[in-house]
Amino acid sequence: MKKKIIITLLFLLTVSGLNCSIFKTITNLSRLQFRIGSAVDFRLAGISLAGKRSIKDFSSFEVLKLSSAFVRNSLPLTFTLNIEARNPNDGTGGYPRTNAAVISFPWKLFVDDKETVTGNLGSEVIVPGTGEVSTIPLTVNLDLVRFFKNKDYEGIINLALNLARLGNSPSKLTLYAQPTVKTEIGNITYPDEIKIVNLEYSQ
Repeated sequence: MKKKIIITLLFLLTVSGLNCSIFKTITNLSRLQFRIGSAVDFRLAGISLAGKRSIKDFSSFEVLKLSSAFVRNSLPLTFTLNIEARNPNDGTGGYPRTNAAVISFPWKLFVDDKETVTGNLGSEVIVPGTGEVSTIPLTVNLDLVRFFKNKDYEGIINLALNLARLGNSPSKLTLYAQPTVKTEIGNITYPDEIKIVNLEYSQ
C-alpha cells in the first residue's frame, strides 16, 4: 500500500517539478494510520440500546414497536462509528513534522464479514503532526433486515445488541476506506482502499 502511494507521489513530483523538501512532506501521507476506535449511540428502530443486553430488557411498548417494524421488513440500526486517525509525522525519526487534512473518506462497512452500507465523512478532519489521535465520526444507518434476511426476529435483535455491547471493542466491524488528503500540491487520493479494524492501526 505504501509503495503505491510513494510511486504516485514520485510521478506527481516528476510532472510538477516540485523540490525534494515538498516531496518529503507529501510522502508522509503514506504514514497516516487509521483504526476503529469505538461505535456509540446505537438505536434500533429509534429505540436506544444503551444498557440493554437481551430482548427481556425492552419494554412492552418497545417490543411492539420492534416487532411491527420487523413485520414491515425494516429494522434500521443507527450508530456513530468513530475512526481514530493517527499522524506519526511529529518531526522525529527523520521525518518532518506534517499536519494532514482528511477531506474525503468514502467507506464501506462489513458486519460479520458481510458487506453492508457505504458513506463518507461529513466535513474535513485535521490530523495534526503531533502523534496525537484525531477522531473521524461516521454516521451509519443500516437496515439489518435488508442485509441479514437469513435471520429471524430474535436473531436480528441479538445481532443489534451484540454490536452495541461490543461498542468499545467493535470486533464484528470492518471498514474499507479510500482517504483523500489535502497537500501542498493539491488533493491526493490513496491509490487503493485500506482495511480498517479495531485491533491495530492500518499500515
